Amino acid sequence: MRVEEPAGVRRAAGPWVMLAAGTLAQGASAVTIHGPAFLIPSLTDSGLTLAQAGAVAAAPMVGVLLTLIAWGLVVDRWGERTTLLTCLGGATLATGLATGLDPGSGPAASSVWQLWLLLAAAGGCAAGCASASGRLVVGWFPPRRRGLAMGVRQMAQPLGVGIGAVSVAVVAERHGVGAALWVPTLATLAGALLVAAVVADPRRPARTEAPAASPYRGDDYLVRVHVASAFLAVPQFLVWTFALVWLVEERGWSAAAAGALVGISQLLGALGRIAAGHLSDRVASRMRPMRWIAVGAAATMLALGATAALDWSLAVGVLLLAAIVTVADNGLAFTGVAERAGPFWSGRALGVQNTAQYLLASAVPPAAGFAIMHVGYAATFALAAALPTLAAPLIPVRQERSLS
Repeated sequence: MRVEEPAGVRRAAGPWVMLAAGTLAQGASAVTIHGPAFLIPSLTDSGLTLAQAGAVAAAPMVGVLLTLIAWGLVVDRWGERTTLLTCLGGATLATGLATGLDPGSGPAASSVWQLWLLLAAAGGCAAGCASASGRLVVGWFPPRRRGLAMGVRQMAQPLGVGIGAVSVAVVAERHGVGAALWVPTLATLAGALLVAAVVADPRRPARTEAPAASPYRGDDYLVRVHVASAFLAVPQFLVWTFALVWLVEERGWSAAAAGALVGISQLLGALGRIAAGHLSDRVASRMRPMRWIAVGAAATMLALGATAALDWSLAVGVLLLAAIVTVADNGLAFTGVAERAGPFWSGRALGVQNTAQYLLASAVPPAAGFAIMHVGYAATFALAAALPTLAAPLIPVRQERSLS
């Protein structure tokens, strides 16, 4: 099979260096996309309702939702390196501009609207890092190591959330919302500099050998993975968005202590993703472990709702468990989609994959904020168990092809 050298190819630094760069890029994008969730306590202190603050927190996810498929087309056409540099540079610019805004000063309505637009733009720019860094890993690692490698790369998302938890909330509490937005600005800038220094596009077959038919034709494998992943994203984003607020409002914790616990939970979640990826390599399946995790996520969210309703201190431990279980499936679905779609469609397929997830995830902060205001945290946690329950039978275990 003839192999095509990427345009402007650089001397490869090795797969593990590429993995490190892709992981940092994805981590920086995670700080940009999910960090605003930790502005919620400061936003509500400035006079916004919980639903309004949740809408601001969801702004980056709206930007992600609107641009993911387009970024997938860009990475299929122009490659991983160019896409990563463009995404990270744009996100740095958008969040840098947002640092000059603070809803706590001046006309609140005007600054909140401007903040929403800039955060949405930052999320839209950061969105392309998912497809580009995912393809970078799939392109540089053989199938027998992809699950582990993608698990390492996917740990960037909970680690990015953890960085946001231990920094954004505290800086916002002490210095204001604008100052807290320097955290994602500096993170994406660092990611862009590393990508510029070391990343090279992996080789792939010549374009003349690209399949004419879409990988969506012939069976519903990819569609089922997309839908199941979207359902599984709901409890994940619920825990990410409201764990800190729940600890502060319901358990009486300080923002610093709650942020530290959420940061620990994200570190444990990152390790869980690595373990899930390694397990998928060992059992030669991405979908079977994904189904096991879906069942575990449903059980964990029910347990969190029950212990929170009873006001047991055990609920904090269950929250930690939920933060691990609800994120463990992402790398499996991502790897499975990229492997099934192939090198000429994986950018778009991964764009659709993430769009499906963010379509529901972007509604979680305002919808869950509304639900919490009316039925409380415990009931909202328990209701979220319905989504992984629906996801489990959709996961296409029997349609999965042998890994080779």
